[in-house]
Amino acid sequence: MENQLLPDEAKDRLTRTCRTAVGDSLRSLTYINRFDYEQVYLRDDLERDADLNSFIGNEWHDFKMTQDAYRGSELGDYRYTIRVFENGYLVRITIEDSGVFITTDGITMQDFEALSQAVEGVLDEWAVAE
Repeated sequence: MENQLLPDEAKDRLTRTCRTAVGDSLRSLTYINRFDYEQVYLRDDLERDADLNSFIGNEWHDFKMTQDAYRGSELGDYRYTIRVFENGYLVRITIEDSGVFITTDGITMQDFEALSQAVEGVLDEWAVAE
């Protein structure tokens, strides 16, 4: 898919933000909104054959369900989701209308937290600018 949801400068910023947080463990980075998605980064050693359309549909739907299900709970506000797979992790970081899903190799909980905070900061800044 050859979408241009983000200008090159924004893609570079998101990639730098993620690489700063998790280094070479970053596998892929995909920007999402309610209507579309754009793969921003894919590490050179990975295949370009993932069915991103299915992933995005599931992740966006799950975000809305999770956000609604836990609204007002004692756990506090939803922050991000980590999914664990045999060959890596998927991290979904979303704000109201947009977000990213990021895949990584093994990283620590502190790395996930740093990644989430950094990406949320960028997404929040862009939401205010719109």
